[in-house]
Amino acid sequence: MTKIQQAASEPAARAGWNSKIEYFLAQVGFSVGLGNVWRFPYLCHKNGGGAFLLLYVLLMLLVGIPLFFLELAAGQAIRQGSIGVWKYISPRLVGIGYSSCVVCFFVALYYNVILAWSLFYLGNSFQYPLPWEQCPEQGNVTVKECEKSSSTSYFWYRKALDITDSIDEMGSFNPYIVCCLLAAWTIVCLGMFKGIKTSVKVMYFSSIFPYVVLFCFLIRGLLLDGAYEGITYMFYPKLEIWGDMQVWRQAATQVFFALGLGFGSIIAYSSYNPKNNNCHRDAYTVSFINFLTSVLATLVVFAVLGFRAKEKVMECVVRYVLIIINNVDRHLMPTFNYSDPSSVALEDYRAWFDQHGINIPGNLTDCDLEKEMQKGVEGTGLAFIAFTEAMSLLPGSPFWSALFFLMLLNLGLSTMFGNMEGILAPLTDRFKTLANNKTKFTIFSCVLGFMIGLLFTQRCGNYFVTMFDDYSATLPLIIVVAFETFSVSWLYGADRFLDDIEAMLGWRPSVLYKYLWKYICLLAMLGLLGATAIRMFMERPTYLAWNQEKASEENLEYPGWALAVLALLIIFAMIPVPLALIHSVLKDRTKRTHRNTETGRYSISSTDDKCETPMTDISVLDQRSRTCGVCLNNKTPST
Repeated sequence: MTKIQQAASEPAARAGWNSKIEYFLAQVGFSVGLGNVWRFPYLCHKNGGGAFLLLYVLLMLLVGIPLFFLELAAGQAIRQGSIGVWKYISPRLVGIGYSSCVVCFFVALYYNVILAWSLFYLGNSFQYPLPWEQCPEQGNVTVKECEKSSSTSYFWYRKALDITDSIDEMGSFNPYIVCCLLAAWTIVCLGMFKGIKTSVKVMYFSSIFPYVVLFCFLIRGLLLDGAYEGITYMFYPKLEIWGDMQVWRQAATQVFFALGLGFGSIIAYSSYNPKNNNCHRDAYTVSFINFLTSVLATLVVFAVLGFRAKEKVMECVVRYVLIIINNVDRHLMPTFNYSDPSSVALEDYRAWFDQHGINIPGNLTDCDLEKEMQKGVEGTGLAFIAFTEAMSLLPGSPFWSALFFLMLLNLGLSTMFGNMEGILAPLTDRFKTLANNKTKFTIFSCVLGFMIGLLFTQRCGNYFVTMFDDYSATLPLIIVVAFETFSVSWLYGADRFLDDIEAMLGWRPSVLYKYLWKYICLLAMLGLLGATAIRMFMERPTYLAWNQEKASEENLEYPGWALAVLALLIIFAMIPVPLALIHSVLKDRTKRTHRNTETGRYSISSTDDKCETPMTDISVLDQRSRTCGVCLNNKTPST
């Protein structure tokens, strides 16, 4: 019997889910997070809309779901966290589990800062008008920084973050964000206080509530002027992007992070399942829900952003129609009704501009809806700048703002619970002292997370969040999953693993998984790792900084010390893998040396019979069992 079969047949020595619904909510809550709301829509719009969706589905089927199934099956069979799972498969691979814990901790550090920002905006949503709707004034004069940019950008960069011009300028701590970060870690700590028994109660709300909000926003968004244009621009397929390797890299990375592969949280959650749970069906169901959530969030985002862009573009049309009326010769005057500029259709203005715009003196520009939609739709800029601006244009804006940031808070919390479980479960499974003091260990972890997280509450903290999000988790996680795939499919054996799954579930999954794990998934991981590493070495890493004097964003290169920090973070995350390997090899050699020393103290009795000897083939022993019984009776000790 294999190790995994032995582990699967052992009685459960740990807590379990009260129902399948609890487990399902936990897995969905962890895999569906903030990335579904802001990263997926941005990537989809940037990389060909419908073409990117097709590519994403293809990679999800070939790479994402097979690896997701692998982690679910391993955790459920061995009933341990990530450290215990890889120690069962091979003691030399135990470092993979420790690396997962380190990466989980890195992600939890900056992820909770995003929750702190959401809390800050949520607290500011309960006032009318919203504080980011209008630019502030100083002595009856509008603040220049706000006038040059926008009221939402000014509130985000100056009021919420009070950001510096670069990562080199540290600045002081932001007291409001510090308090919000403390509140965020307190909520996480209370949710994890008694392990999954308490966190799952919170997940009943945190996993379901975001869907209620998304459907509310979708219904409201589809009724807005410009929603149709936004969704059309979103899904218009541009198949030529399939020839760009950068798009494949981004799609693979999104699949990778959307499902939460390599964090150890999937393994931790599935380890609480009974051994006969249908993890194969779970893999497809959770992945399918994750994809549908991304599509739903994309529809919502671009319906609302289409409305925002249409408002901006129509303001542009009104402004330039007034210029046309006052500065254009009669023979160039447009044929549309310009007596009421607000009634001029965007298509009419653009048709006139394409024909005569180049001949008109002054600063007339084309009011382009697509260009307007491309502004501020990446990462935090989507949630805290573009989306807040769109909500400020809606009737009853405080209500929609509070609803949106409450949704972000819940999405982040369910993912944070998964991250914390990916840290706590493996370590408490591995060390009895921590298991006996799990509550204290949970509190200690949250306090430590808050203390280190203060780094992100400085005025330059947003730049560190970008650094951690872009680099500290990407390479280590890809390496972890590559090791996982290689160890299961090649070292342990894909056929043996499928045998174990068959013994666990009572039926055998398709042999196709064997080839996907051994070749397609592994090659995809190595390709993604190579593409990411090459991009980092060929292009010096940059970050988006806010220039206060220009009141605009600009790309800056990371300074040398920041690159050194990046390298240390990646090394620190991956160092457990070689250290555990070296430790295991040295331990085996020490045991072998000790065993040889013990053997040398005794003489081996000589015999002329055909009983077993140290060189006897193990396959012959069965045939000689009766003969050996006689031989043992006739043996005489050596003198």
